[in-house]
Amino acid sequence: MMSTPSKNPFLEDVLKDHATLFRPGEGEILQVGGSKITLKVTSAISNDQLGVYEIELAPGTIGARPHYHRFMDETFIVTEGVLTVQHGDTEVEASAGSVVYIPRFTPHAFANRSSARAVTTLIFNPAQKREGFFYGLQQILAADPINPEDYLALYNKYDSYPVDTAKMLPVEEK
Repeated sequence: MMSTPSKNPFLEDVLKDHATLFRPGEGEILQVGGSKITLKVTSAISNDQLGVYEIELAPGTIGARPHYHRFMDETFIVTEGVLTVQHGDTEVEASAGSVVYIPRFTPHAFANRSSARAVTTLIFNPAQKREGFFYGLQQILAADPINPEDYLALYNKYDSYPVDTAKMLPVEEK
């Protein structure tokens, strides 16, 4: 008598559509000063593997002062305007269509120094719950004055380390 082999569930793939579509303007929008951050692919969606966020910087806005990450890489895809990106000792004017990849342990900063808005798709891999950083940033930057200790604690919690803590706040120096 011939027996039927038992099915091993570890040898089978279960196919299911888990895709998510974000059309232009869709996603949770966080207003941060004159700029906005739209959460697209979050840690919850990607099982913490990838974070995709649209960042719109108003003219003359500092996105971040020089900092680095230990456990994540960051990619900027400029979709509108010109984004100034510093990496190491190099500064580039990245126009629409430019892609700037920043691997971990690379000091970097970004700003919109132009007179028009700049929009970039920002990708973090792995995501490391990066949207928590953006929620915290929204609250901390809304305070007047900004509390540097809270800012540094938020940075460090979400794998960001300022190159110079005396010049870490994303505001024009007076």
